[in-house]
Amino acid sequence: MKEIEVVIDTEEIAEFFFHELAKRGYVPTEGELDELADITFEYLLQKCIIDEEIEED
Repeated sequence: MKEIEVVIDTEEIAEFFFHELAKRGYVPTEGELDELADITFEYLLQKCIIDEEIEED
């Protein structure tokens, strides 16, 4: 199986959730969106779909 590099941006996840929830009649707060994005990121880590790499400055 070929390995590919994928960058997961939690801000992008939050924006995606906002638009999808708004289409369904929900208006989440910014804090709720941040929590959903963090939960989604943690889920992807737990399922070994992604690996977390910490950038060194």
